[in-house]
Amino acid sequence: MRIAHIIPGSGGSFYCGNCLRDSELFKALRSQGNDAVKIPMYLPLFSHDAGRDMAPVFYGAVSLYLKQMYPALRKAPKWVDRLLNSRPVLGFAAGKAGSTRASGLEEMTISMLMGEEGQQKEELDEMISWLEDHFNPDIVHISNALLLGLARKLKERLKVPVVCSLQDEHIWVDPMDQGSRDKVWALMREKVRDIDMFIAVSDYYSAFMKERLQLGGERIRTLHLGVDPDDYHYQNATHKEMNIGFLSRLNKSNGLDILVDAFIILKKESGNEKTGLLLTGGQTGDDRAFIREQKQKLAAAGIDDSVEFIHDFDHSKRKEFLSRIRLLSVPVREGEAFGIYLIEAMACGIPVVQPDLGAFPEIIGNTGGGITYPGSNNPADLADALSGILSDQKRTDEMSIKAREGVIKGFNIRKISGELTGIYRELMAVKHKIAEYAG
Repeated sequence: MRIAHIIPGSGGSFYCGNCLRDSELFKALRSQGNDAVKIPMYLPLFSHDAGRDMAPVFYGAVSLYLKQMYPALRKAPKWVDRLLNSRPVLGFAAGKAGSTRASGLEEMTISMLMGEEGQQKEELDEMISWLEDHFNPDIVHISNALLLGLARKLKERLKVPVVCSLQDEHIWVDPMDQGSRDKVWALMREKVRDIDMFIAVSDYYSAFMKERLQLGGERIRTLHLGVDPDDYHYQNATHKEMNIGFLSRLNKSNGLDILVDAFIILKKESGNEKTGLLLTGGQTGDDRAFIREQKQKLAAAGIDDSVEFIHDFDHSKRKEFLSRIRLLSVPVREGEAFGIYLIEAMACGIPVVQPDLGAFPEIIGNTGGGITYPGSNNPADLADALSGILSDQKRTDEMSIKAREGVIKGFNIRKISGELTGIYRELMAVKHKIAEYAG
């Protein structure tokens, strides 16, 4: 089976759960003998994803933004596009704020959802022409619903089913001003007709997006995210240092300050003198002042020597990071559709401590490899939850074992990718029958 995955890149400047999801799935699909290709959009993918299996970057973020703001640039010579879409320029843009948040990009988001009727018609034609000339897929899988505007033209020219993943689209859309937000959701509801099947990453998010997109149950299925357990080294958490870890973009939305404040509370308790805090996941220009504030709080509390900010977070560095922590917590303020960092940690036998929000209860409940804490996701609640596990060796041991076993049984990417290819085959068979009938 020939599968084209259209994947927006983060540029590698921060831990991108959606990027990691697509990377893990891509590897598993290829390991099953499928011929798959990555089609990156906007920014490059993680550096370890680059290679012969990846197409050029389409819809380059810098060129796209400038053309949206200054329409005259759409008539610029092709060499200008090539320069703006070069990896050095895109890599530089990835570290800036504007490419990773919705503020200021409302018009572009709307234009992208309009597809061939939007300002990016030329970019859409280039992407589809590349697929026609270089790959000719049997199925196309787009990474999220913000790309729904691509689907109609993809189906029309390639004559293949189009599948769309659903994960945290609301995090991009809901902070927009009300007029833009309403228009984006309305466009997305209009464009769902062009998708053959939606794949939500959790039951929680499936229910959420059914309501937002007014989807019937037959149009959406849940497939949890996963990793390959063989890629992760298991060590019982009771044998590890007394370190708490944070693995995600270092920003306010992901609750970094909540964890920092909880750690300050925790360090005041007797018995936590040797407890440390390791933080990794990268940042953009938006995050620097916020991170500086957290460092100042830790210094004022006199515990900054117990905290380590780790700059590198690629696959090998994440393995090293995970080998050093006993617990992981990413107290995301509004919850998430999934949180693949939970699966990475649990694959190593690391219990997780999360707020009772979003899909976290669903993911942790399916493994027993951690706990959720009730309340309003405040530092005191988190500190109590962390303290309860750190002080209980038997409980930590049991959760560590369940975490690893839960990933092997329920979040194994090889099993999940097999289920996904089954969905692909169903859709291809339906398409074939329709073509036979029409002929």
